Amino acid sequence: MSQTLRKYRADYQPPTYLIDEVALDFDIRDDRTRVRGDYRMRRNPASHGRPALRLDGRGLTLVSIAVDGRMASDEEYAVDDTGLTLFELPQACTLTVETSIDPEHNLSLEGLYRSGDILCTQCEATGFSRIVYFPDRPDVMARYRTRIEADASRYPVLLSNGNCVETGPTDPGRHYAVFVDPFAKPCYLFALVAGDLGLIRDHYTTGSGREVDLRLYTEHGNEDQCHHAMASLKQAMAWDEATYGLEYDLDSYVTVAVSSFNMGAMENKGLNVFNTACVFARQDTATDADFALVRDVVAHEYFHNYTGNRVTCRDWFQLSLKEGLTVYREHQFAVDQGSPGVTRIGQVRTIREVQFPEDGGPRAHPVRPDSYVEMDNFYTITVYEKGAEVIRMIARMAGDDAFIAAVRHYLAKHDGQAVTIEDFVVAMEESTGLDLEQFRRWYAHAGTPHLRLDSDHVADTLTLRLSQHTPDTPDDRDKPAFDLPVEIALFDHRGEVVRGPEVLRLNQAEQEWQFEGLHEAPIVSALRGFSAPVQLSQAQSDTERALLMAHDSDPVSRWDAAQALYLEALVADASARSAGQDAASAPAVLFEAIETLLDNPPDDRALLAEMLTLPSEARIGEQFERIDVAAIGAARRELGTDIARRFSARFERLADEHAACEPYVFDVAGAGRRRVFACALDYLARIDAPGLRERAVDAFERADNMTDRMAGLSALRDLPGAERERVLADFARRWADEPLVMDKWLRLQATTRRDDAADTVRRLLADDRFDFTNPNRVRALLGGFARGNVEAFHRGDASGYRLLADEIVRLDAINPQLAAALAGLLAPWARYVAPQRDGMREQLNRLSERSLSANTREIVDSGLAAAAG
Repeated sequence: MSQTLRKYRADYQPPTYLIDEVALDFDIRDDRTRVRGDYRMRRNPASHGRPALRLDGRGLTLVSIAVDGRMASDEEYAVDDTGLTLFELPQACTLTVETSIDPEHNLSLEGLYRSGDILCTQCEATGFSRIVYFPDRPDVMARYRTRIEADASRYPVLLSNGNCVETGPTDPGRHYAVFVDPFAKPCYLFALVAGDLGLIRDHYTTGSGREVDLRLYTEHGNEDQCHHAMASLKQAMAWDEATYGLEYDLDSYVTVAVSSFNMGAMENKGLNVFNTACVFARQDTATDADFALVRDVVAHEYFHNYTGNRVTCRDWFQLSLKEGLTVYREHQFAVDQGSPGVTRIGQVRTIREVQFPEDGGPRAHPVRPDSYVEMDNFYTITVYEKGAEVIRMIARMAGDDAFIAAVRHYLAKHDGQAVTIEDFVVAMEESTGLDLEQFRRWYAHAGTPHLRLDSDHVADTLTLRLSQHTPDTPDDRDKPAFDLPVEIALFDHRGEVVRGPEVLRLNQAEQEWQFEGLHEAPIVSALRGFSAPVQLSQAQSDTERALLMAHDSDPVSRWDAAQALYLEALVADASARSAGQDAASAPAVLFEAIETLLDNPPDDRALLAEMLTLPSEARIGEQFERIDVAAIGAARRELGTDIARRFSARFERLADEHAACEPYVFDVAGAGRRRVFACALDYLARIDAPGLRERAVDAFERADNMTDRMAGLSALRDLPGAERERVLADFARRWADEPLVMDKWLRLQATTRRDDAADTVRRLLADDRFDFTNPNRVRALLGGFARGNVEAFHRGDASGYRLLADEIVRLDAINPQLAAALAGLLAPWARYVAPQRDGMREQLNRLSERSLSANTREIVDSGLAAAAG
């Protein structure tokens, strides 16, 4: 990979020119769209060197350039594949650039493109450079005035950022609209939408009494699937005012749902563009998980209005400045709206099952990366979710009230600015009084710290020793000690708290704490609430874990105790199988703990389902230096089957007690009931229990909601026979016209644990119902297979790897972002045992020999280079 393409954080230079005002004029025609940009600009006093200006541009046809109204000569500028350079410019001027673009044939899903019957934009990170020549960087902030002209019958709705100040007819059959955004913003927050759209409308009254016009646009016929999203927006607006004191700052807030979108959603100022998967939610088409996703993503994009829009990133290395903070705010909101413990468990699972493997693989990088080739490749779980956990640690050390006050201080101090993560941390220190000098290492180093907790109890005194070590990662070795909070509580052997929760701040390689007045050795509940994104090892007996599983007051720790019991049994069995030895049986205490749990279930039924759910293959794999997929899969299958056999009568009773008996409502109690019902069916399906098939078909046919319907269908997923084929066919007939529901149909078949899974995926790729240009379809089928069907994807004959590589090559030509994401699933080949490691490496090498986009090339080359090193 050419190092000239790599960008380094250390090379940051301020922009040569600042742009105060941008006037954009879009003339949308059937064959082409002409874009004119007028930029009122001035020399940046912080910049040095010749007054040349570099404007980014990709796939553009240049029409004209003018400086202060005078057409530029050929000698005054140069154009290449990635932009345009203007040479000698005045200290201040108005630059006019006109381009011609072809949104109808733009399949990249960047810039201005067509999604169904809608023209829409996606400009983050550098999509604006596909619209018009411009300095496409987040530290160039300007106030925008946008005029859009289009055919009135084909595009009756015209939208852009800010407030609409003028509309009217132009030529016969055409019309225009003008929008003014009063807030300076970077070009990545620019948005435009044009189409014939349906509308639902509402309003929100802010705390100061202002009326905000709320509008949600979608393709006609989908309006009834958008009411939950609208309600979620109002929840988020009220929560942000009540929690952070942040009131919305424009007269209107507009959301548009489009079907072809690489991301979940985009927080463009005042005009959010959403993937339909993050907007549509109706009980007959969406599951409880879908309802929660819509609620949380809507809130996330709204929260960006301040933490991302009003204060934005200086450069893309600072992406977690906005995303880590906003994900943390989204997490707070989600905990307040749903089951607090189970919501937090979901967040912890994402870190452990997705982010920890990323931290331990060839693509490991700090929360604030030091370099990149394509910025699109760094919209990662590390930047987002680990970034949020870093923010959570600051909040935990400061206390909630002090942290919220610090965020308000940060926003007031830097309002209207493009800043760095360092600016954020300094604001936290100024407001809270915390010393975060050492804490900054979380932003600078990749990898997951490993903590070890040891304890001694002598003469009424408990001594706790915590030590930390972070394994080497590519380009980052011999890491220093991190500053992190470890929340603990102490329990006696009856399950009573003998010392309340408190936070130990570990900031050395090893530290000790002593607790006096304890007449018996207590049981230590550590890392409560997952207070830091670390791997914790702790010498603890199965009996102690079972006690915490039954009595710990923290839901995360209670779930964690169950997971530790499962993991110990699974790791022992997988290790034995991998070594060619006889399978290892699970200890009796594990089944005793499950029986206790079933006899005394928590009030939160969703927590019961979580505690009955085995660790995923990814979580088990993280316990090994080398991953033996077959051994892990066999161990997990056997333990699940053993649990199902031992407790089949209890699971039948759970299914009866938690079957639908009332009309669907999306709330904590209802969602918990449905989760237990699905969990019980899953265990009964493992042993094909008598009556299970009839029960599952009945749930599928009688349910008044998609959650229970999918529970029935999922129970039949891996079972051969007529019932499965009949309900799959019925499902496809019923929802043939609902794309998001058909995505579930594709994903379900892709995750079927059968020997012919790869062949099934190949057949579905050729099915007329599969659309290769739609990211949701690709994620459902290929992502469902590679991520959700671990044993089939990692079959020893490498058929899964060949299938994925074939489709990466095909996809890379039209959607490099999505192709690169899929290529990342092959990159950690060195973590696996043979033959998987050889098969994955072979396909990476095969990809490396192809002509690839810069996005996919970066992933492939870094995977090979890091593993080889």
